[in-house]
Amino acid sequence: MGKESVQKINKPRAIRRLVIWYKRNSAVTSIVDTAASSAVTASNVAGNVVSSAGSVVSTASNVASNVAGNVAGNVVSSAESVVNTASSVVSNASSIAKNTLQPLVFDPLKRLQNADNILDRVEESQSKRIWIAVDGMGGDYAPGPILEGCLEAISRFPINIKFVGKIEKVKDAAGKTGLAELLENEIDNNRLELIDSGEPIGMNEEATAVRKRKNASINVAMDLVRNNKAEAVYSAGNSGAMMASAIFRIGRLKGIDRPAIGALFPTRDQTRPVLVLDVGANTDCKPSYLHQFALLGNIYAKDVLQVKTPRIGLLNIGEEECKGNDLSLKTFELLSSEKSFDFGGNCEGRDVLSGSFDVIVCDGFTGNILLKFLESVGGVLLDILRSELPRGRRGKVGSAFLKSNLLRIKKRLDHAEHGGALLLGVNGICVIGHGSSKSLSVVSALRLAHSAVSHGVMDNLNKLQKLQVLNS
Repeated sequence: MGKESVQKINKPRAIRRLVIWYKRNSAVTSIVDTAASSAVTASNVAGNVVSSAGSVVSTASNVASNVAGNVAGNVVSSAESVVNTASSVVSNASSIAKNTLQPLVFDPLKRLQNADNILDRVEESQSKRIWIAVDGMGGDYAPGPILEGCLEAISRFPINIKFVGKIEKVKDAAGKTGLAELLENEIDNNRLELIDSGEPIGMNEEATAVRKRKNASINVAMDLVRNNKAEAVYSAGNSGAMMASAIFRIGRLKGIDRPAIGALFPTRDQTRPVLVLDVGANTDCKPSYLHQFALLGNIYAKDVLQVKTPRIGLLNIGEEECKGNDLSLKTFELLSSEKSFDFGGNCEGRDVLSGSFDVIVCDGFTGNILLKFLESVGGVLLDILRSELPRGRRGKVGSAFLKSNLLRIKKRLDHAEHGGALLLGVNGICVIGHGSSKSLSVVSALRLAHSAVSHGVMDNLNKLQKLQVLNS
């Protein structure tokens, strides 16, 4: 298809986008009109004031003596010039307002006159956007909230979405939630594409079901990554099924025996979360698995969290190297001898959120319990604070002062703010969402996926060709 045909297709699209832009910015147009009319009114008022001042001066001159009249005349003349200056300034408010505000509204017309430039910029911006495959049928509330989160994420981040699911159900959910028009607009803008699939793998189904149902939504989404049609995949569905699909469809990295799920936990330093892995992919682990988790976490912390030298910790019941079960003791020996990262020793439960470590490794059984416990902390803490506030008027006043602080605390501890966990160790960017994910969680998870792709995590992970493992 030549450039002329592309322009014919895209020019009406550019016009439609311009109309939508005008509707969204009708408030700016209203401000311009209001400012202009207010300036005209102010100018008229200033003129009346000057006229009244002149008549007052004339009367004063007739009544007063010649000397007094001359003095009064000089004073009023000066006052009159000041008022006239003020009048001219105010009368110019209309033109100033228009010159300042109207370009915000009418500049797009100039851009529309040069359609070639518009198309070049649109094509350039589209080329920089990252395609992410989304399992639209996975999750307790899918597909409505998943679609809502995707549409919100498209407007916030430089990403495009391949939304995988049963198209009829997706469009029906869009209609019920009032997203049908926005969905069609994003499809027209080539920022969202609907990909048809079969039913999802249920939360209560075995992970091996992905081998029998090849058209399940998670399999279709994973195939998009395998065929280089998407750079990352997100699902809030069955996490076991997603892990199995990732292993069967895109494969493991060389040297990695078991992929791990890495979750970000908040710490005292709001800008520096800690990565905990594994949080559920492998309930039974060998020391070599935990060693590999540390290597994976070290790369992720460097690339995505931008920590120059991540400090690795091993979750244990004590700081001393002699503490713990057989798994902990053998893993400690492995991590201590590793030269490619900074091993900080054992990490007790009270140190997880302290900020002393950047990466904490543990088996999936322990990590999942830790994750689910943290999810409850925010709500419980807020309930305790509310119950401790005094009753009556004093309590209401105190609550009003503390409301913003409490909301910030809840936000920092809310797992929805992080949205998802990375499946590390497979040959692609995979983000696993919580089964109860709604739009906010989806937006956060897609932000995480975009961050992982844009920081080139896979390039560094692929450098792990051969790892030293303890075969026991």
